[in-house]
Amino acid sequence: MARRRTLRALALLPALALATAAAAGCAESTTGGGGTAGGGVEVIKPGVLTTCTHMDYKPFQFHDQGKIVGFDVDLVDAIAKDLGLRQEIVDTPFEGIQSGEDLNTRRCDVAAAAMSITPAREENFDFSDPYFDATQALMTRKGSGVHSLADLRGKKLGVQLATTGEKYANDNKDANGYEVVQFEDLPLSVTAVETGQVDAAINDNSVFGDFVKTNPNVEITNEFTTGDQYGIGMATGNTALKDRVNAALKKLKENGEYDKIYEKWFGKKPQ
Repeated sequence: MARRRTLRALALLPALALATAAAAGCAESTTGGGGTAGGGVEVIKPGVLTTCTHMDYKPFQFHDQGKIVGFDVDLVDAIAKDLGLRQEIVDTPFEGIQSGEDLNTRRCDVAAAAMSITPAREENFDFSDPYFDATQALMTRKGSGVHSLADLRGKKLGVQLATTGEKYANDNKDANGYEVVQFEDLPLSVTAVETGQVDAAINDNSVFGDFVKTNPNVEITNEFTTGDQYGIGMATGNTALKDRVNAALKKLKENGEYDKIYEKWFGKKPQ
């Protein structure tokens, strides 16, 4: 979590807190009523595909001028349209997503948060087919001299809580002798690098790549191939929804719509 994730400045936190609170108002568990989509797929709210995510995680999902936008947002919008629904987004802590609680208690129909498919998460909920390939990246202040995990011996490495980057950092910390420092979200972790609270941070290459474009005081100094692939989460055993989501993903890739969404957010078509 890989989850999920413009990065917010501290001055924006009050406004974003209001936006999050408004989104949370749609997040109450629905155990009755609901509705159906094409093919008899049950959803918790009539006419709506309710999506759990975790922000900000630019360019996948983030706030921009009062709106929630991003690659995952556009992709799930297209999937919802294929199901004859419209998407509504719930911003929720990533731990509630990856634990399966938000999905299995019917808080949301799906979870789309730039989330890597892992065996541990598959024990908690079901995944769609993969829709995005990712690697882990190391970000430092410009000119830090940190180009590998070995260079962090005796130093601090920032991670985002409950992500595959955190797992990778913990799996390698004993061999490289650094301290792992947890942060609740991506903006806090990158701010920690900029301010010197940590010596480096590890997270998905796409989000760090987007951040360094507009923040010349930091740089990516290494990448680690981990085989990460993102998937859309659904409650355990919800085969009908999983089949429809997979069918929609397949259609979007075949008709070129996926490539258009990808190019919009990453400036190139997928390889």
